[in-house]
Amino acid sequence: MLLPQTKEREYRFKLALRMVLPIFALVIALIFHTFTTSQDTLSSSFYIESILVLVFSIYFIFYLIYKGFDTKITDNISKAFTREYMYDFLNKELRNSKEYTLLLISIDNLYEINERYGIKNGDKILYETVLWIAEYFKTKDIYNFPIGHIKGGDFIVGLKGNKNQYKTVMELMCLKSEEFKIDDIEVQISGAINDIAFSNNLDYLIENLFEMQSKKRDSKIMLNQESEINPSDLEYFVINAIKRRDLTLITQDVFEKGNKILKECFIKLNMPDGKLLHQKNYMKILDKLRLMHEYDLMVLEKIVNICKKTDNENYAITISPTSIRNPIVLNKIKELFYKNKCVKGRVTFLFSESEYFPKIDKFNAVLQQLRDEGIFIGIDRLGSLHTSFLYLRDLNIDVVRFDTFYSRDIDENRSKYIISGFNTMAHEKGVKTWIKMVENKSVVNMAQELKIDYIQGKYIAPLEKNLKIRS
Repeated sequence: MLLPQTKEREYRFKLALRMVLPIFALVIALIFHTFTTSQDTLSSSFYIESILVLVFSIYFIFYLIYKGFDTKITDNISKAFTREYMYDFLNKELRNSKEYTLLLISIDNLYEINERYGIKNGDKILYETVLWIAEYFKTKDIYNFPIGHIKGGDFIVGLKGNKNQYKTVMELMCLKSEEFKIDDIEVQISGAINDIAFSNNLDYLIENLFEMQSKKRDSKIMLNQESEINPSDLEYFVINAIKRRDLTLITQDVFEKGNKILKECFIKLNMPDGKLLHQKNYMKILDKLRLMHEYDLMVLEKIVNICKKTDNENYAITISPTSIRNPIVLNKIKELFYKNKCVKGRVTFLFSESEYFPKIDKFNAVLQQLRDEGIFIGIDRLGSLHTSFLYLRDLNIDVVRFDTFYSRDIDENRSKYIISGFNTMAHEKGVKTWIKMVENKSVVNMAQELKIDYIQGKYIAPLEKNLKIRS
């Protein structure tokens, strides 16, 4: 048992004991007084009843104390419902309502507030924000609505009715929040909205709210994105496709100094109706279902088989860094390349992640093992994720690819100079550079002027969509 759990049990016991002692003393005093004044008229049942009253009084108090801790309804800091109670409440509401809407309201800069102004001010922001939300909804004649603290600065609000009734309310709230301050501390609010037309499953609804918010984090007004696939069906399709190893491989040529150097692979899962399931729709499902390692190995095996059937074609695939760092996956990769010598030097791993892996020496050692097998290592999304910049600095890699934001705006002088700086920095480390989504001649000329090594885009090579693979 953890120390906090032990201390909590001690605290509950001491609290119950402090409450029991006065009652115990009163019962003993009553029994003693009755015994001394009415000793001759007391029946034997009196003693039994007295003992039972005492025992049940003590048991009842202990039960109330321990049960009270287990059934906490409100969060200590924000005074909103706890996550557990909110989930129970909303599940009942969803079962009993034909129309129901959920709103996700988030304090986007809570981490910054805690770091800059201290945790106590951060706690105050949580509480004051809940009050501000309640006051705002009152102005819209919305009262007594459930609001729960889900995590960090994220709150869920439940409202009866469909989302069309509340979409404008949400948009106006996000606009009004642009001037929201507490004790001169700027509070950045964002939100997302959905209803049970998407799904009757509470977990799917809340996950979808976070996905919508993540996709539009830069916008203050979060609008719903319609999903054509029920989330429970989506999970089934993903699991089934992985089980059947049923995927479609789409490739695009990448050029170096006008010569085709490799093909980047884009993986789509095949659905039962013949449609393709795009990565943006299933990658989070893979993480949620703990299938990412299996998926990465499946894709790599397919690429190895294709390499065996082709001559001198090189391929780049996106792989999860957690898969690379997993010892079981790493051993299977090494075993796969040991058995297939022909693929050595023909596969590039591209990866990116939002959180920096702190054990950088261990990470470098893992990458070196892959490089020893003839696998080239590339970092993706340089210029967008801070971790990509840090990995360029700290890891031994072969190539780095710029985020597509810069290739789209490369005609702007600022983007040109930023890419030029990244390009110089990479070349100083002996790392090749890669630009994708090249859509016109001027971008090609700019990339050649900056001496970017790899160039990729529809202007110079179309997507090839004719490879359907199934075991």
